[in-house]
Amino acid sequence: MDTSPTALFDSYEQDFKQLVQSIEEKLGDGEGKDGRGDDRKATLRRVDMELEEADEMVSQLDIEIQSIPQSVRAHYHTRLREAKSQLSRSKKALTDARATVARADLLSSSKGGLYSSDDPYASSSDRSRLLDGMSVLENGTKRLEESQRMALETEGHGAEILTNLREQREQIENSRDTLQRADVAIDRASSTLKAMVRRMYQQRAITYSIIAVLIILIVVIIWEKLS
Repeated sequence: MDTSPTALFDSYEQDFKQLVQSIEEKLGDGEGKDGRGDDRKATLRRVDMELEEADEMVSQLDIEIQSIPQSVRAHYHTRLREAKSQLSRSKKALTDARATVARADLLSSSKGGLYSSDDPYASSSDRSRLLDGMSVLENGTKRLEESQRMALETEGHGAEILTNLREQREQIENSRDTLQRADVAIDRASSTLKAMVRRMYQQRAITYSIIAVLIILIVVIIWEKLS
């Protein structure tokens, strides 16, 4: 089993690519595009669930990148941004597919009402309602895309902030280790100085003792000579 710091990131990224490929097949040439009615809606529901799983994988990639060494992290940040971009494109494709299904349903419903109505103005009224519905749907799609874009930007800024905070924490830890080593060195120097001061006092005491003994001897000698 690969236990390198990048092994989990590579594994999640591989699973994410396979999931995105499955989503693109469903939304591109698969059932999501060519299907009709309930089958197409069911396919889009499956795509929605797969997108939720892909979103969780991207979140996991964002977590795993924090444990990758600084020397190679920039390369993996690029791969993470590519994964987020792929996820955003897939979400947009799903939104477009849903809009197409909704538009088709509106057209189908409108046509059914057109041919069953005896009102000569029904065609214009239904067409107006259809256009209004399509306009509302397109506006909703644009707002959703803008929200997704802002969410991705916010997520990117959050990842950068986390990276900066991690780097600052490492710098603080390094500074703390340096201060601890300096404190130990200061303690050792202080102990050495105290030992030197003690020896100095001891030597001074010995010197004074020798001088006192010599003075006493001189006094004794002089006293004996005088007496």
